[in-house]
Amino acid sequence: MSEFIFKLPDLGEGTVEAEIIEWHVAIGDAVKEGDVIVDVMTDKANIEVPSPTTGTVLRITGEPGDMVAVGAELIAFQSGEAAVAAPPELEPEPEPEPEPEPEPEPEFTAETLAPPEAPRSRKVLASPALRRRASELGINLADIAGSGPRGRILRRDLEQFSEAGDAGTAAPTQEPGDDVEEIKVIGVRRLIAQRMQAAKQEIPHFAYVEEVDMTHLESLRATLNERHPQHKLTYLPFIALALIRSLVKFPQCNQLFDAERGVLRRFRNVHLGIASQTRDGLKVPVVRNADRMTLWQLAGAIEASTSSAKDGTASASDLSGSTITITSLGKLGGIVSTPVINAPEMGILGVNKAVWRPMVVDGEVVQRLMMNLSSSFDHRFVDGFDAASLIQEIRTLLETPGLMFVSEPSG
Repeated sequence: MSEFIFKLPDLGEGTVEAEIIEWHVAIGDAVKEGDVIVDVMTDKANIEVPSPTTGTVLRITGEPGDMVAVGAELIAFQSGEAAVAAPPELEPEPEPEPEPEPEPEPEFTAETLAPPEAPRSRKVLASPALRRRASELGINLADIAGSGPRGRILRRDLEQFSEAGDAGTAAPTQEPGDDVEEIKVIGVRRLIAQRMQAAKQEIPHFAYVEEVDMTHLESLRATLNERHPQHKLTYLPFIALALIRSLVKFPQCNQLFDAERGVLRRFRNVHLGIASQTRDGLKVPVVRNADRMTLWQLAGAIEASTSSAKDGTASASDLSGSTITITSLGKLGGIVSTPVINAPEMGILGVNKAVWRPMVVDGEVVQRLMMNLSSSFDHRFVDGFDAASLIQEIRTLLETPGLMFVSEPSG
């Protein structure tokens, strides 16, 4: 028997350290090669780290929330097997299936979209040691609501469930009489907090809100949905298309700021970020080359990218590289919002809810479907006039939706 020290391997893409999210083993646990020993998170993805050997855990490095450098000792085993020549391949961990959201979809072209995939069954996330203990107790882990990251079942969850003796109901995590729960800020939530703070501290935000009459667009949408009931459209692909068309006139809003080099990188193509709420927090999957897509292609791409972010199948590259972002709270859209720019982008477009309101049109009070668009821009590089003009162009296209589907005369 010998001591085998496993160091944190190179996780790729220039990563120099990773944050410990949760240990799945403890000192004294017997582990088989390939068993997941720890979850870590880099700036790019959550990753399950499998054991490179079979043995008994002698010591581990760090607690959840601690950072471990690449090449530093992660865990030590008492092992009778030789150390492997190369670290095992690491894959981002799948996440539990989230609640579905209203789906964006089609356009009035001859194209069709693939039908949505069938919902996946819930994956039970738990360590090998915990699975063995649950089996000994005769407990089905699927009956336990996990309190760990992404719904992972922790040791305390199993103990509380066993003590409670009530399938499907876990005991409270706080001691009787406690009225405060301390929650350590780690993982995706820590990363989101850092990025939001940096964006607000480093970028002077210019906010602009405009109301849009969506009545004609709603009529078009209803007609398309009636003609293609299997591919019902939401407002999002229309708004995305209007933004893409408008950026042709305002390319200064489709660029990134490289702070280290002091250079603005202006893009000919639009790589559209779609801010999406997931069980792990806010993620921004990217629809690449969105400017080359028709309305239905755009709807399908938005659906595919947001779904992959929510079910955990999106890769690190799928969640980076956007040049401008749309964020929407859907039915919770409110009247006005002040979205935070997804640095290093120049702007973000927030979609508020559409409501029927009495409006004065040609001297008469009529009912119109109104929606507010809330936007924020980096005032260092986008002047207020240009920001307002961009939103006004988007408004024009949404209020006269036929303009989105015709080419402007050249010259």
